[in-house]
Amino acid sequence: MCNLLKMSTKDKLIERLKKQPKDFTFDETVRLFILLGFTKSNKGKTSGSRVIFENGNDQFLTHKPHPASIMKEGAVKQILNYLKDNNYIQ
Repeated sequence: MCNLLKMSTKDKLIERLKKQPKDFTFDETVRLFILLGFTKSNKGKTSGSRVIFENGNDQFLTHKPHPASIMKEGAVKQILNYLKDNNYIQ
């Protein structure tokens, strides 16, 4: 049986993020953070496209891309580095 069939959604998203694809979407970002125990919040009525992910005292701020939902390469790299640096992924 292929290892991919045994992987959870969280594991698949982590492996995809580690490859830093050019088509990683905001929906995938939200799903991954939620699977890692974060909650998603807009920073208030005047937040615009800013979104914050919170898990206890840990916070990660990013921008929801628009008009497309594809995350920019730099944002994908920041997400990967944040999750590694804070021991959410290896």
